Amino acid sequence: MTDVIVLIGAGSIGQAIARRLSAGKKLLLADIRPENAGAAAKVLADAGFDVSTATVDVSSRQSVEAIVEKAISLGDVMGLIHAAGVSPSQAPPEVILKVDLYGTALVLELFGNVMAHGGSGVVIASMAGHRLPGLPVEENAALAGTPVEELPKLSMLQPDRITNSGDAYMISKRANALRVGAEALRWAKRGARINSISPGIIITPLARDELTGPLAEGYRKMLADSPAPRRNSGRSRGSRRAPHGPRRCLHHRQRLPDGRRSDRELLVRQPCQTRNRSRQRSPGERGSLDKRNEKRRP
Repeated sequence: MTDVIVLIGAGSIGQAIARRLSAGKKLLLADIRPENAGAAAKVLADAGFDVSTATVDVSSRQSVEAIVEKAISLGDVMGLIHAAGVSPSQAPPEVILKVDLYGTALVLELFGNVMAHGGSGVVIASMAGHRLPGLPVEENAALAGTPVEELPKLSMLQPDRITNSGDAYMISKRANALRVGAEALRWAKRGARINSISPGIIITPLARDELTGPLAEGYRKMLADSPAPRRNSGRSRGSRRAPHGPRRCLHHRQRLPDGRRSDRELLVRQPCQTRNRSRQRSPGERGSLDKRNEKRRP
């Protein structure tokens, strides 16, 4: 049987993941807009992927069931990339809850019923879900475990509690992470795995809409508050800057066979970038280094 990867949501993030996972497999690309699915499929097909397309509305059980049926008709469903959703600038609260919260739970339920042994899935949540203040334990449990068709009826999701699109988006993305955690147990019984990731702002067409739309101020504040660095610090693996003085290289040593701990690190005094690793040490240098190491051993 052919291995099948299902991508729901033809945006930039979903396409990037599909490129990494779909080589040598059948890729089923589904989106609510046929023109988006077709455009993405052409790009991927031109890059050598075996792609077919479909239209799906994740807020409709009948529509998601149809995609599941098409996927299993193509082969063994070995991968699910769920990247469909709407952002605060694109939709009112009720639509966000229907697509991002209910739709994700529906996709997890239905694909969890057919995922092949050894398969895996990933749900694209958002850093926004972690910016939401802590919820009571019972509300977390409700978001994680309430049957899919009962989710929209939860009191915590009613209009008097969710008054704007930003709140709807944050609660939906929090629910995504909680739902994945609960579904992982059911998926595991089939020998499959499911994970969620919560990216920050990745510059895509959707992100540009948010950064220039009515909620742009909130997104820029989220960027400013993020603890993640914005640029490469220039430090490389295997190097550490000492509190004072030049950068020094670290050489990690192993535990000795008799159980004694050897030197965990050797600080070479020459800066890493100017040290010539190919230069042979003279006998005198080797003897001096051996004596220094001997002093370090317990």
